[in-house]
Amino acid sequence: MANKIKAGIVGGAGYTGGEAIRILLNHPNVELAFVNSTSNTDKPLASVHADLVGETEMKFSGKLSDDIDVLFLCVGHGDAKKFLTENTISDKIKIIDLSQDFRLTQHSTIDTKQFVYGLPEINKAAIRFAKNIANPGCFATAIQLGLLPLAKAGLLKDVYTTGITGSTGAGQGLSATSHFSWRANNIQAYKTLQHQHLGEIGQSLLQLQPKGGIDLNFVPWRGDFTRGIFISSQLSCDLTLNELNKLYEDFYKDQPFTTITKDAMYLKQVVNTNKCIIQLEKIGSKLVVHSAIDNLLKGASGQAVQNMNLLFGFDETAGLKLKANYF
Repeated sequence: MANKIKAGIVGGAGYTGGEAIRILLNHPNVELAFVNSTSNTDKPLASVHADLVGETEMKFSGKLSDDIDVLFLCVGHGDAKKFLTENTISDKIKIIDLSQDFRLTQHSTIDTKQFVYGLPEINKAAIRFAKNIANPGCFATAIQLGLLPLAKAGLLKDVYTTGITGSTGAGQGLSATSHFSWRANNIQAYKTLQHQHLGEIGQSLLQLQPKGGIDLNFVPWRGDFTRGIFISSQLSCDLTLNELNKLYEDFYKDQPFTTITKDAMYLKQVVNTNKCIIQLEKIGSKLVVHSAIDNLLKGASGQAVQNMNLLFGFDETAGLKLKANYF
């Protein structure tokens, strides 16, 4: 195909790297040129991502190549900045960084490289003309998509948000709270009111509600499941439920992956997809906004590929028409 681009992945052994591999191997406009992993050099991709048995004979590379159009940095927080400091990446190569290193405006530049915050639902025009993308965080994506229409209408003030995430949100490296024996039949609140995604959430909400006055209080939870994020945000609002549903439907009418439902929603509707589903509930003056995503797809690698599609002028949904696992 004449309009195929070449893609490379750095950090291909982790969860987000594995998801990026799976999507790009089946993307109609992409040739996956290399997958870098210094700790797995020359091993088959399937030796780490066992679900790729029979899908590809590719092996992990210990080297980088300049013969690509786009580079995905699927590395840990702090490691993207370190990588770009230690390696010279040609300006002709577009970079999509999945870490948090360049998400905040005050940290969005390194050397000559400027990163645009890659939340398509509010930055689509800027993404299309960008050179490099800072991919949003998983909790940040789910919370923002639930609140952006209210920010656009200037309706945010005091917001109380809780959210639960699966164990893959902690990364592939084992820790005390990611072992099966700890996660099974267990939940825990963590980073209460001080989660690292609060900065980027606040930045986006101010983009749409520049008058400010927003006090977002966020309590995240570790859940007893592997993937997905379910958010509930509560606030006071005088609009009727019908008015609010129309507000949300109008805001997201041109966004292919964000859907408003009036039925009770649940996590399995979004797991293994690039979708965000939103449901509104209202009792008196109290509004609750539920939003759910797959933390590894719309919250990471799926959104990264969505951004790649926008960067190169492909159909925004290319390679991302994925089906939820209903049962």
